[in-house]
Amino acid sequence: MANIIEIKLPRAIAAALRIPPNDPRRQQIKVLKKLLKKARFTEFGQHYRFDDALLSKHPGKKFQELVPVHDYNKIYEEWWKKTLEGVPDVAWPGKIKYYALSSGTSDAASKYIPVTRDLLRSNTVNYLRQLLSLIRYDDANKRAMTKGFLMLGGATDLKKGKAGWYAGDLSGILARKRPLWFQTFYKPGGRIAAIEDWNQKLNEIVEHAKEWDIGYIVGVPAWCQMCMEMVIEHYKVKNIHEIWPNFSFFVHGGVAFEPYKKGFEKLLGKPIVYVENYLSSEGFVGYKTRENAKGMQLILNNNIFFEFVPFNDKNFDADGNIVENPEAKMIHEVEEGKEYALLMSTNAGSWRYLLGDTLKFVDLEKCEVVITGRTKHFLSLTGEHLSVENMNKAIELVSEEFNVSIPEFTVAGIPHESFFAHRWYIATDDSVDKEKIRKRIDENLRMLNDDYATERDSALKEVFIEVLSEEKFMNFMAMKGKMGSQHKFPRVMKGKMLEDWANYLKEGKI
Repeated sequence: MANIIEIKLPRAIAAALRIPPNDPRRQQIKVLKKLLKKARFTEFGQHYRFDDALLSKHPGKKFQELVPVHDYNKIYEEWWKKTLEGVPDVAWPGKIKYYALSSGTSDAASKYIPVTRDLLRSNTVNYLRQLLSLIRYDDANKRAMTKGFLMLGGATDLKKGKAGWYAGDLSGILARKRPLWFQTFYKPGGRIAAIEDWNQKLNEIVEHAKEWDIGYIVGVPAWCQMCMEMVIEHYKVKNIHEIWPNFSFFVHGGVAFEPYKKGFEKLLGKPIVYVENYLSSEGFVGYKTRENAKGMQLILNNNIFFEFVPFNDKNFDADGNIVENPEAKMIHEVEEGKEYALLMSTNAGSWRYLLGDTLKFVDLEKCEVVITGRTKHFLSLTGEHLSVENMNKAIELVSEEFNVSIPEFTVAGIPHESFFAHRWYIATDDSVDKEKIRKRIDENLRMLNDDYATERDSALKEVFIEVLSEEKFMNFMAMKGKMGSQHKFPRVMKGKMLEDWANYLKEGKI
């Protein structure tokens, strides 16, 4: 650990790491002013009169009055598209050199998310903060801190655009821009990291696994689980700790971990610490600061200004689209236990940007949140208001009760007779009683969600379930071209994705 702490960091990063605790509102206003000052002479800053917000007694409120809320399509068409042609100073000073390609879990076309040097610097600060927070854990786990980091990410071999920029997975950009001091710890190394073919990359990792002393694994649960299973199978061992005895930390984010936990535990020889972070292509939002934290602590003092839109019928339509002038609260105005959609303004030229995630505060004093789902990933055919959080919890309870691993699932709303029904598709390679699972999922959801319980006795007439192999789910993602660490299986199927899923199950193709 001494090797990590004694590294001489750039002055700006070292200063950021030493920022003392502060009042959340003051921290956020300070961040907003810094962002507005830096971007005031950009096209965006001039158009939306950032100077007026800076001169206001209440810059937060003035900023909300002057700048409209943007989803990806709006900000891309009006602003970001110009940066792909090499136009500088559009929404952030200078030219954009990197773009994170993101398709989310439902849209077919790739989204180009700007990644600036300033954003990469902020991400590095936050990674270091998260790493240093692990010092709080017990001595057995501390020994892992000087061991290798296995990062299962996208290919670092980025595609070059006509205007001189590079595009690819965010994880690939971060790996390519990793600091020199980190090279000693980083696995699988530059050559393997650059491999585009996900299966080839996994096979290379398996071949070299025995040469590495891994203390951390970082990535999306489904792909990390697959990798560990392949290593165990290849070396004919009982668990992953026979290959990596110092493996102590799994750092994950992007999806709820509960559905994967049973499957993970079967691969371990001893308990590990699960560390959740909240890293999106648009910015590093937060991370768990201690082992038994209720949720992830928002990073309020490092170049992201947050707003929170109550996730209700007043601010969102039936399809999860945000209305034109939604109610948006700042950090000091939120309430514990209520569900919000997240808006971000960042040092990469995102301004009042709808990230698409929904979250709720579980500890207001510590500003800790849990992700509850996506603005467009929920089911409410008849008013049941079923969130991804409800679904994850129902699956977690079923997994515990029947001692089975259900790492993936998805749900679709369908017409049934003259009313509606939910159709569940669950992935498990364990032997299960389909009817018992169906019944318990339904009972769990009735317990977790009063609206669901009410509708199940009226217009939501039935719950169906199909049990599929884990491989079935993975093959579908492969056909969609969504293999790799940046891609998560959608928890709710709608529209084109549902059509493709139905065709795949029926005919084996999309």
